[in-house]
Amino acid sequence: MSDAMTTGTAPPPVRQWPSLDLTGVDFDPVLRDLMDDGPVTRIQLPNGEGWAWLVTRYDDVRMVANDPRFSREAVMDRPVTRLAPHFIPARGAVGFLDPPDHTRLRRSVAAAFTARGVERVRERSRQMLDELVDELLQDGPPADLTATVLSPFPIAVICELMGVPAADRHNMHVWTQLILSSSQGADVSERAKKEMSAYFSDLIGLRENSTAEDVTSLLGAAVGRGEITLEEAVGLAVLIQIGGEAVTNNSGQMFYLLLTRPDLAERLRADPAIRPQAIDELLRWIPHRNAVGLSRIATEDVHIKGHLIRAGDAIYVSYLAANRDPDVFPDPETIDFSRNPNPHAAFGFGPHYCVGGMLAKLESELLVDALLDQVPGLRLAVPPEEVPFRKGALIRGPEALPVTW
Repeated sequence: MSDAMTTGTAPPPVRQWPSLDLTGVDFDPVLRDLMDDGPVTRIQLPNGEGWAWLVTRYDDVRMVANDPRFSREAVMDRPVTRLAPHFIPARGAVGFLDPPDHTRLRRSVAAAFTARGVERVRERSRQMLDELVDELLQDGPPADLTATVLSPFPIAVICELMGVPAADRHNMHVWTQLILSSSQGADVSERAKKEMSAYFSDLIGLRENSTAEDVTSLLGAAVGRGEITLEEAVGLAVLIQIGGEAVTNNSGQMFYLLLTRPDLAERLRADPAIRPQAIDELLRWIPHRNAVGLSRIATEDVHIKGHLIRAGDAIYVSYLAANRDPDVFPDPETIDFSRNPNPHAAFGFGPHYCVGGMLAKLESELLVDALLDQVPGLRLAVPPEEVPFRKGALIRGPEALPVTW
């Protein structure tokens, strides 16, 4: 029986969503068209097979992300249409688990990401950032803000939280870049993932009786108590380590925006009290990624906005689109630092909500404070259109941010 006969609504046409190398902070024009087509559409991405549903309205995105009838685990053995050219999920990886296994795994590191856990690294993070800004000022302009501050700072913070020694930060960064790149080929990406996994396997194995509060110690202790396996612990450590570098791209976009919209930067300089709220608005507005992230599979028939999503169908949510839903965010294209409440979806929803969301927000606040207050004349050293943005990457952000002051 067809969708139309079952629900009275004909299935939408399948729209091609090519891999675009978008520059600046422009919203993806394909996603904009898909949002205009309706709340539920169908897409085909450059890789994988077949088509998938896409939901773009805030309430539908939240529902799918929270609803146990949509499974991440079921994606494992399916060649779902996707952006990434290679797709080699490790069985048992937390991104492809459903509750209760997903809940058990997340619980093992939860203490590091609570308000108290994040506060534990605040002072050390501020010190590391001050050192980077001091070096920036000593070396003098011009400089690449990405290479000097926006890249080394999140690496230092996530390594601090993970319990990775400072001497190993560089290796972590190289592995992460190779894993995240979609242009290097599957072999390079997979080799980097294996090397990072072997590193964490050794580190976690050494910490099975640890009482320390860093992530690898918490994982080691959980393995020692038999709550999770070493393989599960390693998979989670790799995911958190890689996720920690997302701040480089988010903050790169944030500062590109502030430096191309000096009116916004001036407001933040003039009124430091609004900065936390302003950062939430910037997180809502900036386009964090290309296309969509990981899909889910419907495990039973579900109706969304008059469309029948059949058991076995693949479905994507777009957090970027949810963040521009006018029913939740009036005048969504406008950056409004006074927007309150601001229930943005930058860190996702549901069981797979970004575990490092609170840490990412702390890093953004520290970066805005340090760079706006300590480098008051900060501005782009080249015209905005000459700032190079990442190509062939799943995450959006400037490759370099040439600045002067």
